Amino acid sequence: MTGFGGPPAHIQLLRALCVDRNGWLAATEFEDAVAACNLLPGPASTQLAIYCARRAGGWRGAVVGGLGFIVPGLVVILVLSALLLSPHPSRWVLGAAAAAGAVIPAVAVRAGLALMPASLLRARRATGMSWWVAAVVVGTVAAAIFGAWVAVALVGCGLIALAHDERARRSGRPLGAVAVAGIGTVSVGSGLALAWTALKVGALSYGGGFVIVPLMQADAVSHHWLTKTEFLGAVALGQITPGPVVQTIAVVGYGAAGVVGGIAASAIAFAPSFVFVLAGGRHFDRVRTNARAQAFLAGAGPSAIGAILGSAVPLALALGAWWQVVVLAAGSIALLRQWSVVLVLVAAATIGLALVAVGAPIPY
Repeated sequence: MTGFGGPPAHIQLLRALCVDRNGWLAATEFEDAVAACNLLPGPASTQLAIYCARRAGGWRGAVVGGLGFIVPGLVVILVLSALLLSPHPSRWVLGAAAAAGAVIPAVAVRAGLALMPASLLRARRATGMSWWVAAVVVGTVAAAIFGAWVAVALVGCGLIALAHDERARRSGRPLGAVAVAGIGTVSVGSGLALAWTALKVGALSYGGGFVIVPLMQADAVSHHWLTKTEFLGAVALGQITPGPVVQTIAVVGYGAAGVVGGIAASAIAFAPSFVFVLAGGRHFDRVRTNARAQAFLAGAGPSAIGAILGSAVPLALALGAWWQVVVLAAGSIALLRQWSVVLVLVAAATIGLALVAVGAPIPY
């Protein structure tokens, strides 16, 4: 209920609760769990919350703790979805959502840039810069052009890096630049399409957060669950509500099939996290130090950064009013000055309300 600010805030809150106050995990165990969750696909902070709850109360604790982490934000975002996606929404709601959504491309860029220092350090030690650059480019192009299948690019880069690493180990050579995987398409029915989108979000996306944005945007818009402008508002809702950013999938589900669709999409997206932790939580320390897992992440990690940066392209192209570009520019400056994301989004929403008051056009 207080986890605003994304994974960094979630990790800080969980460490204070589970290590400092209650001693459920030693500090080193907690750091190992953080590293292992970052090696898994899907929302890392959700998996960390489930893991900590599992250590505190076994599998029952994992279920209760995981739901405690997910459900409050889900309830809030479904209520906000009902306001945003109602048949006759208030102009005040639309204005606030359009203004907050206008800042989302800048938020995506900042999220990608924040991941670069650690990724570059890993590349210098393990993979080499040529592979790092190639993987970032693949992720960027996949997100900007082939958003619905960005997960295929991420997994493909990871598998190629893993295969190349195996050959390098046998030959004694370090990992270098390698070729990239192609991207295919699959046609499914509308109901299965929503389930498949949610599953991709929860089980096939590495890097979490904004990696899922281009994936969801392409599916949500192409299936007419949300318009481009509504999707920007959906991402903004995922940012300003407590808990994981992956909650955005609930807005997509709501647009597809109302409350039932929102709950179903969220359940499908978060189910893999419970499976990963309940089935493999006791092996987290070995996952962190596993050479093959590290090799896979060497490919998928930079590609995920590229996907986050590339997601800004379709998000920016979705802006439908001139004043949204002005809000985006102002929000970009504020984020460069290290304002918190939640504060910038709230400020943008306030500007949207002021613009509605003076009769500015609303791009819905």
